[in-house]
Amino acid sequence: MLAILGFLTIAIFLYAILSKRLSVIVALVLIPIIFGIIGGFGLELGEFMLEGLQLVAPTGVMLGFAILYFGVLSNAGMFDPILSRILKVVKGDPLKVVIGTLLFAMIAQLDGSGASTFLIVIPALLPLYDRLGMSRIVLAGMVGLGAGFMNIMPWGGPTARAGTAIGIDPGEVFIPLLPSMGVGFLWLLFVAYWVGKKEQKRLGIQDYEYDLQTEMSEEERGMRRPKLFIPNVLLTILTLTTLVMQWLPLPIVFIVAFVIALMLNYPKPDQQMDQIQLQARGAIPVLAIIFAAGIFTGILTGTGMIDAMALALVSTVPEGIGGSMPALVALISVPLSLVFNPDAYYFGVMPILAQSAEMYGVPAIEIAQASVLGQMTVGFPLSPLTASTFLLIGLAKVELADHQRFMFKWAFLTTIVMAIFAILTGVISAW
Repeated sequence: MLAILGFLTIAIFLYAILSKRLSVIVALVLIPIIFGIIGGFGLELGEFMLEGLQLVAPTGVMLGFAILYFGVLSNAGMFDPILSRILKVVKGDPLKVVIGTLLFAMIAQLDGSGASTFLIVIPALLPLYDRLGMSRIVLAGMVGLGAGFMNIMPWGGPTARAGTAIGIDPGEVFIPLLPSMGVGFLWLLFVAYWVGKKEQKRLGIQDYEYDLQTEMSEEERGMRRPKLFIPNVLLTILTLTTLVMQWLPLPIVFIVAFVIALMLNYPKPDQQMDQIQLQARGAIPVLAIIFAAGIFTGILTGTGMIDAMALALVSTVPEGIGGSMPALVALISVPLSLVFNPDAYYFGVMPILAQSAEMYGVPAIEIAQASVLGQMTVGFPLSPLTASTFLLIGLAKVELADHQRFMFKWAFLTTIVMAIFAILTGVISAW
């Protein structure tokens, strides 16, 4: 009975959000409550929901303050010298432009928001691409690959969701994947070189320089703090080092780093409040989803639906491939981005896969790690289930089908490269 209720909860949840009958936040809260009541769980649902909220609270705090931190540094112009240097180096060489586009997107994606990355990078580089006669498909594809790759970061969304869904710190999911990300980064540089070389052969090298400053509004220039570039970089290095070395809990790292960044760049109280309000639009929806997900996972876990679904699923999985589930999940993670949005997958599908894998002695964290190698990370900028994808192709002025045709193979191969290295280093199981 519990398994049936669980699968119905997942099915109705997926239908509600994929068909856009309900918003993600409403679906995450309302649907499990309804099925919990049907299952005979009354007021005790409140206790389950509270446990779920307590479980996701550290992740929500980390994610919210990470968005605030990188948003403040972006407004202060910490990335400007890096991006200006990239643009100065690439000049009129299509090969260098493509590599610079990839790096530009990776840097911009440090704030964890795909939408802001696309809004920063595409308008800045589109005139350069048009001036050189380069393909806009290449622009959209390379920006998508760079942003998707960096979306694996703990504050990017999928990794935070993966950790939340199985009740562990997102840092534990992320840090073992750093070597695989290093290999993935080198692979993406090769992809950029390959694509750029084809554009260079098609167009040749032209004499042209592009100025990033001319693309800024007066308001954006007024928020820049160029004299604080070195302190901001040192603060970021210290923040990321503390995160990787786990000297402090992730939420504490970003709370302290955000406060320091705010005081350093915008010492006046009214400036500080302005910065918080500027970042609120990006932070609040993410936080609302994370805490709503705490309700969802709390009910499914507390009522025993997750365990019941896992047992039912295990009975349908051939025993011979149980230990290979992480590798199989990694293999299909990019295609899954075309079927499930991040909330549907990480809060609906992945917990069942993780619980099923544990039945075969495979740690749940391996399913989470295999998932974030592609599902709504490298795969998110080609998914029709996210608004960011349509923002990307709209800004670049390309068709979705053309964009998917170009990007899918590179996104899929990037995930495979990282998955193979993760298997070789023992991070995820292949058998």
